[in-house]
Amino acid sequence: MPKVNYTRTVNPLQFDALEPKRFEDLVRQLLHDFRPWRQLEATGRSGSDDGFDVRGWESSGGIADAETESEEDLASISAGDRIWLVQCKRERTIGPTKLINYLNDISDDDVKTLHGIAFVACADFSKKARDDFRSWCVEHGVAEFHLWGKAELEDALFQPKNDGLLFAYFGLSLTIRRRSEQARLRAQTTVKRKLSTAIEKAHHFLLRDAADDKYPYRPKRDEDFGWWVYSRPKLTFRGLEVVVRRYFAFIDDDGKHWDYANAHNDGRLDARLDPWRGGEVQWEQRQTLYDFWSAFPRQNQAWLEVWGVMPFLSVIEVDELGDDITGHPHIFVIPHAGISRPFEHDYAELESLGRRTVNPRPSTRIEKFPAEFRKPLPFRVNEENDSD
Repeated sequence: MPKVNYTRTVNPLQFDALEPKRFEDLVRQLLHDFRPWRQLEATGRSGSDDGFDVRGWESSGGIADAETESEEDLASISAGDRIWLVQCKRERTIGPTKLINYLNDISDDDVKTLHGIAFVACADFSKKARDDFRSWCVEHGVAEFHLWGKAELEDALFQPKNDGLLFAYFGLSLTIRRRSEQARLRAQTTVKRKLSTAIEKAHHFLLRDAADDKYPYRPKRDEDFGWWVYSRPKLTFRGLEVVVRRYFAFIDDDGKHWDYANAHNDGRLDARLDPWRGGEVQWEQRQTLYDFWSAFPRQNQAWLEVWGVMPFLSVIEVDELGDDITGHPHIFVIPHAGISRPFEHDYAELESLGRRTVNPRPSTRIEKFPAEFRKPLPFRVNEENDSD
């Protein structure tokens, strides 16, 4: 079964968690650029609103300009201006009958003066409720009418121009989130450039736990300290990859069967390159193994390498200069939790000198190396998903 990839989304906005007056304030502020208002009154805050939570006068002459109009002009609303009624209901459920009852509560005298009605609630209105709302408004001669439910409110708040309201009422800013994502991507690309430069200059480097302050003093008894020396780094789509282990291997002529001498890790570093985990190379043992391996026909000679993968997001900083202890560049990382090595995961790659690759499945391993150089497989492969 294919792995499901999930994306990060924004949870539904909790309009019903707002205090009723704050819900009215939010709606009124969303209305500011809905029409060229001459006046927009918060009548609902008075406590006796006659059904008007917000009342607005839309300027009939275009965009209203309060700065250029005189006080006398503002004191008397033009007879040609259009009156709007806005009702706000902080209710999660409003059916068709309840909606029409709210509309019927508007006095006949007020209805006669209205140009438009906006009914706003944090509910999901059904098709019947929307149809009944339209029919009522047409029947009562209302020229413009809008029914805003939860979906319409979210649509409005997710517009860039209303990002300030989204943050003020719900503590969420898509602009801040977008800038944060941009900053994350910039940091990631900067790290990749630094890694590329460091890899060009050095064959070995030191991975360091960014939170570890014990470097370079190795604990006397605890081997699990937070820095590691690795070789042959490369950059791939997965992230920074390094060779963790390397073994002499064999690939059969059929391109399917294989074996490797996993009792001898040819990728282990000596103490000169790794003063902490390095050790003396068993040259006699290696020479014996090399002689046996080199006796294979060249097309059958291969290497099995285990690569550790460090995602770019786990790389914090790159210090190309290193220090006087190893001279290797230092790469500061956030190690994968719960394991003694820093990698998120690793994988085995089996490749012949002729550049043939084989999937190292346990069931196709054969015995080609002497028993003293062979051990059981330290890694597992999901054979059900492998193809021949």
